[in-house]
Amino acid sequence: MYPLKRNRRLRSNEAIRSLVRETIITPNDFLVPLFIVEGKGVKEEIASMPNYFRYSLDLLENEVKELWNLGLKSVLLFVKVPDNLKDNKGTEALNPNGLMQRAIKTVKNTCPDMLVMTDVAMDPYSSYGHDGVVKNGLILNDETVDILTDMSLSHAEAGANFVAPSDMMDGRILSIREAFENNGFHNTGIMSYSAKYASAFYGPFRDALDSAPVDMENVPKDKQSYQMDPANRFEAIRETEMDIDEGADMVMVKPGLCYLDIVREIKNAVDVPVAVYQVSGEYAMLKAAAEKGWLNHDAVMMEQVTAIKRAGADVIASYFAKDVVKLLNK
Repeated sequence: MYPLKRNRRLRSNEAIRSLVRETIITPNDFLVPLFIVEGKGVKEEIASMPNYFRYSLDLLENEVKELWNLGLKSVLLFVKVPDNLKDNKGTEALNPNGLMQRAIKTVKNTCPDMLVMTDVAMDPYSSYGHDGVVKNGLILNDETVDILTDMSLSHAEAGANFVAPSDMMDGRILSIREAFENNGFHNTGIMSYSAKYASAFYGPFRDALDSAPVDMENVPKDKQSYQMDPANRFEAIRETEMDIDEGADMVMVKPGLCYLDIVREIKNAVDVPVAVYQVSGEYAMLKAAAEKGWLNHDAVMMEQVTAIKRAGADVIASYFAKDVVKLLNK
């Protein structure tokens, strides 16, 4: 007896597979992280992130134009701050003529319709490499929230469409939202890193911005007192729901591949867009394996971003964004 239903009929050729495919990747899925440095004519490859670069503002213009022409319409900005401008209170982050503020204006002047999101965290500006004020071996929550709020206002004043607090301090979303409302930035959005785990996958990113915690007495050696324990699941839902209640317009899970169960849990629990950050370690691993000839770069890349979207991501922040879109456009 042969089966009346043969599931392979829907897999028999590319035409039928394309017709019934459930998860479709498009340029609209992506948020492109960009690393910015001081200087002129600078395009520095990040050693631990092959074919990914830091840009000075003049070359940032070219990169933004290329992204837009590829159909990539959203960027997430990060800045590499010179050591002489770092301190324990992130003072440089509030400079109205700081690198982040100038980067926002550069993107908007180059491509006014580009959606600009900005990293809101102290670690690029901290002399200790932490996301908060350090005192007596502790990260001070409320003092840090005040700084993050002022930082967010500075970004909004420079023209950012969204701020993206990545620090994991308690109460920062409410403080930022209230500051925006009180200062007339009613349409400036917040994408909260709501479920950001204390992951080992962030190493290359910290190389890119020189933002790793310093090895010093009375300075926490890691970020486990504020980033989430990778073993926890229900905590991610609580964190995310609290951020939404405080005014977050979008929420994020970070990292990606090892946390797809969390992505699905959160997608099922909330009614706002869910973003996923496919982080630097995930990028670096595939690049290294492909360079060795151990994996097919493009096939694995597409499988990974498809898995992230299939798990429930509405937005994918990924260093692969340009590679994916160029492949789609072939």
